Amino acid sequence: MEEIRIPNEATYSPVSLTDLIATAPLASRLLLGATLPGRVLSAAALGMYAGSALKDWVQRRDVRWIDFQQEFGCDVKTLTVMPEAARREDIERVGRRLEGGYTDERIPRKELAVSVNGHLTEFIAEITGQRVHTSSEVRDFTLAKLVFPFAMGVCDVISGDVALFRDTGIFEPHIVCHEFVHRKGYWKELHAQAISYMALMRSGDPVLVQAALAERLHRQLKVMAGDDHQAYHDMVDQLALRQELADQLHQLRPDPGVYESSVSVVMKKLYDERMKLTGQNGLSDYDEGFTNFLWTFSQSASARQEKRLVAV
Repeated sequence: MEEIRIPNEATYSPVSLTDLIATAPLASRLLLGATLPGRVLSAAALGMYAGSALKDWVQRRDVRWIDFQQEFGCDVKTLTVMPEAARREDIERVGRRLEGGYTDERIPRKELAVSVNGHLTEFIAEITGQRVHTSSEVRDFTLAKLVFPFAMGVCDVISGDVALFRDTGIFEPHIVCHEFVHRKGYWKELHAQAISYMALMRSGDPVLVQAALAERLHRQLKVMAGDDHQAYHDMVDQLALRQELADQLHQLRPDPGVYESSVSVVMKKLYDERMKLTGQNGLSDYDEGFTNFLWTFSQSASARQEKRLVAV
């Protein structure tokens, strides 16, 4: 098995280098009454950021990327729309499996990140024949939280810096894994959703499997409900899940505050357009695209990978 190590040096910095680049001059002005020290610090952070990104890029040149069309019989632009009846059946099946396999175990984030990264690395290696080793560091905050209040986590695809913005309960392993897929160099959101789901399901760890199934159920419910928040909550209640699971699903769609509501409307539109400009389908890739991928792969006659990866 070939071993490739991506340094991800920026992820080990005590604070986000991008935050330091952006805020150091302002902080210096407020604290010292002068911008020069902040500009010097900002320039130093920029140099570290660029150096780290360059080292990562050099190592990534030898990476063999997963060919989604070849391995799974579909990719971003070749998905088959999942029929509504099939979605409803999937919601029922996933709900029953979540209910039957429920665990209240929580793994501390630092330990969880190491475990998730290990399973992700092995899953990709089974397909490509390469273990691509990357950092397991996760931050609790970056300024991106203010720009993308609707997001639960973020990855700077240039530096590999990952941050989670809040406690997401049983969903946390999937969110960590999703961002780690980006860190390994897969920048498309559909790819991050799909690889994360399959890697966690393949792990056999009850906590990680539960996170993958919960994400699948959540995304199916979002597709069915669309923009109707009440319809989403009604469907969660109709599943008659144990209270712990139902509460977690409800918490993913709270009523937004004034700031979150106003900023999210603007940023979601911009982000949706940015995704489309980079060869993706837009924000729909997170839920409709992801669930359509699971469906298309399960029905494909040309996929090289085993369908059990997406079976429930």
